[in-house]
Amino acid sequence: MIGRGENIVAKVSDLVGRTPLLELCTAESASRLLVKLEQFNPTGSAKARMAEEMVNAAERSGALLPGGRIVEPTSGNTGLGLALIAVERGYRFTAVVDHHACKDKLGAIAALGAELVYVGDPGTTGPSTVRRRAKAAELVAQDPTAYWPDQHNNPANRAGYRGLARELLADMFGDVDYLVSAIGTGGSLCGTATELRHLGSRVRTIGVEPRGSIIFGAEPGKYWQTGSGSPAGFPVGGNVDYAQVDEGVQVDDVHAFATARVLARRTGLMMGGSAGAALYVALKRLGALPAGSTMVTLVCDAGEKYLDSVFDDEWLRGKGLLDTAVHEEVERLLASHTGPVPEPRHEEIAPLAPLDDLVAHP
Repeated sequence: MIGRGENIVAKVSDLVGRTPLLELCTAESASRLLVKLEQFNPTGSAKARMAEEMVNAAERSGALLPGGRIVEPTSGNTGLGLALIAVERGYRFTAVVDHHACKDKLGAIAALGAELVYVGDPGTTGPSTVRRRAKAAELVAQDPTAYWPDQHNNPANRAGYRGLARELLADMFGDVDYLVSAIGTGGSLCGTATELRHLGSRVRTIGVEPRGSIIFGAEPGKYWQTGSGSPAGFPVGGNVDYAQVDEGVQVDDVHAFATARVLARRTGLMMGGSAGAALYVALKRLGALPAGSTMVTLVCDAGEKYLDSVFDDEWLRGKGLLDTAVHEEVERLLASHTGPVPEPRHEEIAPLAPLDDLVAHP
């Protein structure tokens, strides 16, 4: 009989990667918009990929020793990834956080046994990124067993997305013509683009940051999107590789959150606000692409983490972020992309051998 191995993993981190690719819509020109559903990673985020790779690199270099302590400033998703790896490998983990971060993310980090160290005031209206880094440096200086991965500058962050690039090319025929993604540390967009181009892709990339972020040189301001952008006073990290970003654009919170909400109600797909911003740009651009193009947007985390913010009408009203007209605009954008059903894309393959040729008879 045919032998077949069991499809069973030994630990949760074995489930990182191999996330689905969904065709969200198609323009009249037959250009299609695909979304890479990174919320199907453990911890519900793409950042499980880079958290695992940063720890692997630290173990290889000797920077992180058995029984050691990981210390990282985080707005949530990197912290969740590091908390998972810490659980599996016996490390202590301290997440340096602020009150701007999503409460559900911070609660999940604590649920995995991590220590939360807060900086900033509870009423803050923006991320306390500079203060988080200062506190992390202080904690590491006090503990000789501590290791700070420093996601903004650690090259293992970008390296963690090589697999994502390979998955994209393996799961579709042809090239990724356009890649759209929120940008924060730079790891997911720049790491994926670097590997795609290394593999021969001619991809064009669009980085999306919140309005108020300084990554692409705009005036600083307040914003509520978490996990993307850089606030005033924060030096943009080395993982933002501008050579890998062909275009940088900004999307305000109102449009980012409206897009996430409309997509949830029209498709059943829930995503975070930064992914909403990237999808807003993709929906705006899709109809103007050359006919037959393939645009991919990275959906880096799940919307279920934002039930008390992005998907909460009262929270949005309290911050002046709920605009019916913008919701209607996104509805029209999505409805405009009901182009022709694309022909199935497939390769010529040899016919299957007769079953009798494959089965070993006793």
